[in-house]
Amino acid sequence: MREYNFSEIEQKWKEKWKEEELFKNKSKEEGKENYYVLEMFPYPSGNIHMGHVRNYTIGDVIGRYKTMNGYNVLHPIGWDSFGLPAENAAIKNKIHPYNWTLSNIENMKKQLKMLGFSYDWDREIATCKEDYYKWNQWIFIKMYEKGLVYKKNSNVNWCNTCNTVLANEQVEEGKCWRCDSEVVQKKLEQWFFKITDYAEELLEGHKELKEGWPEKILTMQKNWIGKSYGTEINFKLENTDTDIPVFTTRADTIYGVTYLVIAPEYDLVDELLKEKPEIKEEVIKMRNEDKISRMAEGVEKTGVFTGKYVINPLNNERVPLWIGNYVLTDYGTGAVMAVPAHDERDFEFAKKYDLEMKIVITPKDEKLELEKLEKAFIKKGILINSNEFNGMENKKALNEIAKYIEDEKIGKRTVNYRLKDWLVSRQRYWGTPIPVVYCKNCGMQMEKEENLPVRLPSDIEFTENGNPLETSDEFKNAVCPKCGGKAKRETDTMDTFVDSSWYYLRYTDPQETEIAFKKEKADAWTPVNQYIGGVEHAVMHLLYSRFFHKVLRDFGMVSSNEPFKNLLTQGMVLGPSNYCKVDKKYYNSSELVNGKCPDCGGKVITKVEKMSKSKNNGVDPEHIIKNYGADTARLFTLFAAPPERELEWNENGLAGGHRFLTKVWRLVNENIEFVGGNQIDIKKVNKEEKKLVRKLHQTIKKVTESIENNFHFNTAIAATMELVNEMTTFKIDVLEKGNYSEEGKNVWGESVKKIILMLSPFVPHITDELWSVLQMDGTIYKEKWPKYIEEWTKSDEVILAIQVNGKLRDTIEISKGINKEEIEEKALNLPKIKKYIENKEIKKVIVVPNKIVNIVVK
Repeated sequence: MREYNFSEIEQKWKEKWKEEELFKNKSKEEGKENYYVLEMFPYPSGNIHMGHVRNYTIGDVIGRYKTMNGYNVLHPIGWDSFGLPAENAAIKNKIHPYNWTLSNIENMKKQLKMLGFSYDWDREIATCKEDYYKWNQWIFIKMYEKGLVYKKNSNVNWCNTCNTVLANEQVEEGKCWRCDSEVVQKKLEQWFFKITDYAEELLEGHKELKEGWPEKILTMQKNWIGKSYGTEINFKLENTDTDIPVFTTRADTIYGVTYLVIAPEYDLVDELLKEKPEIKEEVIKMRNEDKISRMAEGVEKTGVFTGKYVINPLNNERVPLWIGNYVLTDYGTGAVMAVPAHDERDFEFAKKYDLEMKIVITPKDEKLELEKLEKAFIKKGILINSNEFNGMENKKALNEIAKYIEDEKIGKRTVNYRLKDWLVSRQRYWGTPIPVVYCKNCGMQMEKEENLPVRLPSDIEFTENGNPLETSDEFKNAVCPKCGGKAKRETDTMDTFVDSSWYYLRYTDPQETEIAFKKEKADAWTPVNQYIGGVEHAVMHLLYSRFFHKVLRDFGMVSSNEPFKNLLTQGMVLGPSNYCKVDKKYYNSSELVNGKCPDCGGKVITKVEKMSKSKNNGVDPEHIIKNYGADTARLFTLFAAPPERELEWNENGLAGGHRFLTKVWRLVNENIEFVGGNQIDIKKVNKEEKKLVRKLHQTIKKVTESIENNFHFNTAIAATMELVNEMTTFKIDVLEKGNYSEEGKNVWGESVKKIILMLSPFVPHITDELWSVLQMDGTIYKEKWPKYIEEWTKSDEVILAIQVNGKLRDTIEISKGINKEEIEEKALNLPKIKKYIENKEIKKVIVVPNKIVNIVVK
């Protein structure tokens, strides 16, 4: 018997699959239902990491399993290939981003192919290529024509290191998600997509997704969209005609307003600073704070008094106007009314700055005293100090006061969304050029469709300063599409999230040149049956894709409402990080010397953290494949944890997976002579053979249900391991001793074939080789998934608990259906039981069929 040479086997089968064009999708196969499985496509950074291996192995198993179950499977791959890292590489290495990106794509493609993924490479796309980003521009123009694109001055998050605008979602704890630099505020004219026009539909769409998406993701999106019902009230700036509208969900507390707070980015602030320049430095500091942490609980709330006052329109009281870091222009109107007696945040702020408080809600049978108030009263109660609404329950008063505000025309009831329009401008080179020109005579004009794509120029000098497109006369100088005169081209490029918002549709028709994709092809495949990716994309990519899909539906380009029917969010891959406080540096575990820092010899702080370049705790997949094989790498990532849970890297687990595959290899190869070729006749098998048949069909059922119900590949693989153990026992006790009936070889043959079939989606190379060892034709990819017979999964035996005076003393396995007298006799003759009943009087024996025997003795 030849040894398990994984390198030779894996290379052999990858070549065969390629020759046969095995994974090339047929758009429609007669009698087969379409199934679209898709993993979020990668950014071509140069090398795949173990997170990629896990993500793409999950998708590959699903694709292979569905193919074996008779589906016509679409399983494509491509590259999310625009983005800032390519520009940074261009600056650092003096190489064009296009060349850097294509080189990385080729290397990562080679690595992905090493893992044996069943991708249809004929459908490969790269978003940095003209045949893709042309359609970004076309969609942009169509959205503009429908009123879904606009340009306006806006305070933006600005990264001075990357020299670009960042969306709110790209700011993490006040720092740039790419380079970790401090983010500041800057006012620029920017392009926006009107995603807010779809806010309500994005929320309503969750009803369609609740069966197939994780509840956590839907909750994150719901909170990000942030729908709330309330009232908008106009507070007038004293001695002016300027109104400051305020959105509140608590109109019942409006008589308790003792100050008003506006966001540091509020439009009025710059005018106020002219009259009070001494607070400018503090306001700038607030503007540059991370917006998310400004709103977070436990973070100190700071503010400055503007020196101005506003008038409460319900009681004409004069209240001070403050600027506070905890108010954002991104939510509501950018101004909040402060009711410190009935709001915890306002209470803390008022205490800190010694501001007035006023009680307007009190318990029914208790009087609140301002001097004794230690925290805000936020419970239900009765209104006081609220004019004609005194004595009214606050829940009723909320509606009555809102109605009064509308009747008096000092405000209105309204619905507010936390979601803001999507800022898509980026002041960088490596992205889709925005197809707009500016003409002195005609103003702003969209480029003509026949002139698309607007190509990125080649005469670019890449530096760390500013927008590279601003340096290219070739790019900037354009012709007005309306009058034919001289014009200037827009130099901003699109946010790279635009690229990933519709790529799944391009896969359905990637060679189409006349339109982004044909509707009939998109409708044949979408919504995507199973989408797989990280939870970190919940409120960016996944929300933007849903928005784009609905927009394209309204353009008549797709029929479905949602892009992804089912979503699986896989957990992160974790590994040990080793940090040296002396060197202030992370070391890979392989670099440590006797567990200590290789440079200073000191102790390192070891933690289990997400694998990343910054923590230097990654594991090179190529190294794993070279030493253990692709099948072992795949097996470990699937077996170590359920897909939605974090996976902790473990070299021992990897070695264990390799041992298992070696065991399967030997089990099949060493016992070929026992492989029968006929179906099992269950009536002719002996007891030991029937036991293996039962275990086989129990395993088929378990593996099938584990994949179908929740993609718990770890329990599916565990079930196959149990079957392999049972087969090993059968080989030793039955085959090698000749204790088998005429059906014995058929039982063994069926068991061998079925275990290979069940393992094939997980470890496709070794299983195709074993299939050929059995003299079976072709590849398992074209075989049918094994079916179980329910009746054969059930045992003919039952285990009874044997008790003496109610205490468990032993168990016994007996055939189902034997009478009580036989059960009693067997129980009383068990050696362990004899010890407890010896020299004692047996009062009675209680037999509960198929469950328990209780012997009562005295």
